[in-house]
Amino acid sequence: MTEGPGGAVRWQRAEGAILFALGLTLYTAAGAPFVWWAAILLFFVPDLSFAAYLAGPRIGAAGYNLVHFLGFGGALIAIGLLASWPVVAALGALWLGHAGFDRMLGYGLKLPDGFASTHLGRIGRG
Repeated sequence: MTEGPGGAVRWQRAEGAILFALGLTLYTAAGAPFVWWAAILLFFVPDLSFAAYLAGPRIGAAGYNLVHFLGFGGALIAIGLLASWPVVAALGALWLGHAGFDRMLGYGLKLPDGFASTHLGRIGRG
């Protein structure tokens, strides 16, 4: 994917960095009782969606994209806050932060032709 004159991919990666920082901030504010090492493990749980690629690139992309959909983390945050469930809000914040982290690094939503093809361009470039 080529950068246009406005640098759209750079803007999307910057948005990812903001979402990553927002997720970590909301995680801290939620006050969940996770020890630091558990929070780090939970942060990377969405990457288990890579296993969907065992069923092929189309199913793999769908599984990865479902798990890395920003609305999923946002919904968990909202449910946790509305129901006064700090653990759920904290999990949502970690989930949102993870999706932002991936996008910040250039790991965008996957296209069905293979893991390296994303909406931010091919992994390894940019």
